[in-house]
Amino acid sequence: MDKQLLSDLIAFTGIETQFTDAWGNQSEVAEKNLLTLLAAQGFAVDNDALAREQLLERQQDHWEQLLDPVSVQKAGHDIQIELKLPIALANAPLELVLTTEQGKTHTFTVTATDDADLNQVMVFDGEEYQQYQWTLPVLLDQGYHSLSLTLGELDFVQSLIITPSACFQPAEFKKQKQWGVSVQLYCVRSDQNWGIGDFADLRFLLGHLAKQGADFVGLNPIHALYPAMPESASPYSPSSRRWLNINYVAAPQMPGFDQCKQVKQLVNAPGFQQQLDAARAAQWVDYSAVTRLKLPVFKALYQWFIEHQSEHAELAAAFSVFKQQSGESLLQLALYDAIHAHLIQKDSHAWGWPVWPEAWQRPDSDEVLAFAKAHADELDFYCYLQFIAREQLAQAQAFAKEQGMLLGLYRDLAVGVSEASTEIWGNPDLYCRDASVGAPPDILGPKGQNWGLPPMLPYQMFQQAYRPMIDLFRANMQNSGALRIDHVMALLRLWWVPKGAESAGDGAYIYYPIQDLLGILALESQRHQVVVIGEDLGTVPDGIREILAEYGMYSYRVFFFEKAEDGGYVSPAHYPVQAMATLTTHDMPTLIGYWHCGDLHLGKEVGLYRDDQLPGLFESRHKDKQKILDSLHGHQMLSPHFDHNVDHVGMSTELSYAIQRHVAKGSSQLLCLQLEDWMEMTQPVNIPGTSDEYPNWRRKLTMTLEQLSEQQNVNQLLQELTRLRRN
Repeated sequence: MDKQLLSDLIAFTGIETQFTDAWGNQSEVAEKNLLTLLAAQGFAVDNDALAREQLLERQQDHWEQLLDPVSVQKAGHDIQIELKLPIALANAPLELVLTTEQGKTHTFTVTATDDADLNQVMVFDGEEYQQYQWTLPVLLDQGYHSLSLTLGELDFVQSLIITPSACFQPAEFKKQKQWGVSVQLYCVRSDQNWGIGDFADLRFLLGHLAKQGADFVGLNPIHALYPAMPESASPYSPSSRRWLNINYVAAPQMPGFDQCKQVKQLVNAPGFQQQLDAARAAQWVDYSAVTRLKLPVFKALYQWFIEHQSEHAELAAAFSVFKQQSGESLLQLALYDAIHAHLIQKDSHAWGWPVWPEAWQRPDSDEVLAFAKAHADELDFYCYLQFIAREQLAQAQAFAKEQGMLLGLYRDLAVGVSEASTEIWGNPDLYCRDASVGAPPDILGPKGQNWGLPPMLPYQMFQQAYRPMIDLFRANMQNSGALRIDHVMALLRLWWVPKGAESAGDGAYIYYPIQDLLGILALESQRHQVVVIGEDLGTVPDGIREILAEYGMYSYRVFFFEKAEDGGYVSPAHYPVQAMATLTTHDMPTLIGYWHCGDLHLGKEVGLYRDDQLPGLFESRHKDKQKILDSLHGHQMLSPHFDHNVDHVGMSTELSYAIQRHVAKGSSQLLCLQLEDWMEMTQPVNIPGTSDEYPNWRRKLTMTLEQLSEQQNVNQLLQELTRLRRN
């Protein structure tokens, strides 16, 4: 391809041609990878003339929009409006109508050559377009406003979003530091759940930890998955990030559970009880078994609700309001789940809409619309489950606040959705299906990672006025005190891996409009009173942490990654205040797993490491452990009599608690620990870079919540953590 054309295409699509890798080395993106990614976005890379024509068409489309679809600006500053005009309109008076979020309207007449500043000129097919900048003569409050311009039969509308300068921070943060625990909800064992952790378990955990002085419980993504295909269980590859995983609904807490005769017959049947006992006792979460237990009960309880609406008018009214407020997105999810259930009964390979018969691949096809009409009750059933899920989550958050927790729940927002998702089914133009989100080789994934998540197209995000992102932030800030954004660098750039690439390393970064997205995030954060935490691990570009900090976002600091220039470990006392400190994550081994190199042994078993890599990795881990031990002794976190030589030290309760106390004494505003380490577990929940090699997202806790709550040594540790965070 012509070098200038290639450069123009790269600039237009936001591809980064070089980057600094996880080890600090400068890496160039191979030209073949650049071409593959351009092809994934629809450019004819094997035909220069056609590719040039495609680029010009997209550029012209942009210039023919007199107003951009969206403009994001900060409150307290002059509002700058950009007008793109054909030269014939430069001297014409134009009428602009501003409608504020509160419904107040202002009308302005603007003549570009008289009232605005010319800042750019473009020519297409001999026609000149001029871009002017005009200062809006009113100050706007934070919020979502609308600016419109009518020209003959053409209407141009801009979403004008005025944002705060930073995300929400509670006033209590100035008084003391907070701590809490993170949990993969599905892995929770209890005496009451049905083989998978649920919202009733969550309430129990919140109550217990609140008594010990904790301020929050962090959750894995609880996004909607696939009821018809329960083994597709990764919380980071959801069907929809706006809706909830119905398997987290606690059936015994649903309306009618104690009154419904059909449910009593189902639950009390000997076969049901046997299956329930087996699901509870299983070492790994058996998602199919859980779904077989829950779905028939859910359907019976929905039918009970339909038959008893008149006796439960308040519940019926709340459900009606929920459906009305949720709009098209909820109906689309329900429709997708209903169709998926029907098709997969006929063909077990019907894993998602990309392989469905063509007539079913669009939600607006005649066949789909006919199905929706014929199966209205089934769609309503899935809507009802989302309603109940939201209610149970809301009750858990309300309970946490009643118990004195400052934040209560913090939720986790996954970086994308799977190819089979209802989100892509309903809005295919927004996504690039010929590429996948992932990560270049780094410490957590030495071969790179391909997550199988089609990325959003930055241009389409802009054309859709960032509406999908606004809806996404809003949905995930409901019923929570904090929101963790997984792989927060995605707001700046994402690693795209082309379909068919030999490895995850054969990709490149593509840039996103970070200032706009952070502004919207800050606006929603302030409105929902939700703290935002950014998971800024892996390959972190220069300057991103500074930008996130400026917007009031909390950084993520993992103890094992915080190394000083001399190779030792940074004291937690020197961590940034605006951060959440933690020991491990869902992509890392437990404390015991780390100390005993379980992750390296597992990595060898599943083929993550070459044989020649392992000696160096074991040696490096041994040196790191010695430095950790030295640091703990240096900070008087261990008894002087505790062995100073790592060759003689295995992970013990004493050492584990010392590490946790050490981090608890640190300066970071937030501290997050994991239940696994209090139970002294060895196996990880996930091995990055694997799919079938290890049962990711299925490992259960080794204790029930009831057993954990009775562990006096753990409770003493928790009370000590509270004391350390309060001082």
